[in-house]
Amino acid sequence: MNRHFLGDTTVLLGRSLRHIARSPDTIITTAIMPIAFMLLFVYVFGGAIETGSDSYVNYLLPGILIMTIASGISYTAYRLFLDLQGGIFARFQSMPIARASVLWAHVLTSLVANLISLIVVVGVALLMGFRSGADLLGWLAVAGILTLFTLALTWIAVIPGLTAKSVDGASAFAYPLIFLPFISSAFVPTESMPGPVRAFAENQPVTAIVDALRNLFTQQPVGTGIWTALAWCAGILIVAFTIATASYRRRIT
Repeated sequence: MNRHFLGDTTVLLGRSLRHIARSPDTIITTAIMPIAFMLLFVYVFGGAIETGSDSYVNYLLPGILIMTIASGISYTAYRLFLDLQGGIFARFQSMPIARASVLWAHVLTSLVANLISLIVVVGVALLMGFRSGADLLGWLAVAGILTLFTLALTWIAVIPGLTAKSVDGASAFAYPLIFLPFISSAFVPTESMPGPVRAFAENQPVTAIVDALRNLFTQQPVGTGIWTALAWCAGILIVAFTIATASYRRRIT
């Protein structure tokens, strides 16, 4: 059964990736907005923001990477919704394939597409002057956190993809996620925020994840912060996966 599931998922993943390869504008569009924000904040606002960092792009990049993921997962919900409405899911369910493979193919497609977008954003940041003192282990830790966060948000995206009533509703859920980094330590230190806003910013997942990434990039001690970031990612992933799979079972029953 496991071999059957893996084989079916691989075939369906190839199908989804071919669709993306034929329309690379999906990845380009996903990366454009975060890159635009990075250009805006570094070259327009960066000189007026005091972060205690020698380079504002070094301070900013972790938050931009989080925004890139939040922007990219909206396409997961969009593609999933279109497959449901177009009858592709019903057709697959009538075939002798593992039912879960249809859903997992979309999730893995999201992971691949978002990782490509993240590489593009990091490349632009390097051209803008981003430099990291992280060693190979630090970069692997950064990649691991970003991968786990991408999976967590992707499973969140699966929920509206399965339950939305319209294509706009399927993708609109991502807007709050995209702007959540603005109320975090992604762009400015939380110490500069007024009391209630600071309390929210310091106790939401984006701040924990951004701070962990920033410390890894600069080879600063991560302390317990990295475990807080991983706990947020794992917690979101477990809750979203549970709700999404339950929604999927109801949808195909």
